[in-house]
Amino acid sequence: MAFVLGVTGGIATGKSTVVNFFKAQGFPVVDGDQIARAIVEPKMPALTDLTKAFGLEILKEGQLDRQKLGEIVFGDAKKRQQMDQILDGYLRKEITDQIKEASKTAPLVIADIPLLYEADYGQYMDQVAVVYIPEELQQKRLMERDHLTSAEAKKRMDSQLSIEEKRQRADILFDNQGTIDKTKEQVQSWLDQQGFTKNHEKING
Repeated sequence: MAFVLGVTGGIATGKSTVVNFFKAQGFPVVDGDQIARAIVEPKMPALTDLTKAFGLEILKEGQLDRQKLGEIVFGDAKKRQQMDQILDGYLRKEITDQIKEASKTAPLVIADIPLLYEADYGQYMDQVAVVYIPEELQQKRLMERDHLTSAEAKKRMDSQLSIEEKRQRADILFDNQGTIDKTKEQVQSWLDQQGFTKNHEKING
């Protein structure tokens, strides 16, 4: 039976750095963001449901206009909740199906889920790792990465559970305040402690 590690963090905390390291080691990754994009492709039921709820203005040439939908939901908690409720069933089924499938052939499965705590995905994980940086640094990195004002960055951060709250809940903490190499060292150390690297090498001969 595979060990399922949920990996989460906050926007711009560097979760992708950690997930990409696991991927480079050959462990399967169930990518929540990728699945979220796939379920709203043209003609998919989730996109039809979103259009019914928020109108044709969220479409551009038949595709979901993410920027437009973002403008509608980021400033309105009720509308964001409505969007999340629409997408949740489709998303949850695909994520759990992919975890089950990957678990058949690998000793360790990584579930990369940005809103893991917010959407109660912890129940499907053996442990949860949080990629952490302090909120002040998070806001700074987000502003630089997405060219946002301080207020815009704060609004996006506030749409998620705070990184400090996630830190408190974490089974494992990967501190990403330093260099990428320092973060990777922490991940490798965890893999070594758990014996997954050794097991994985055996599986691959």
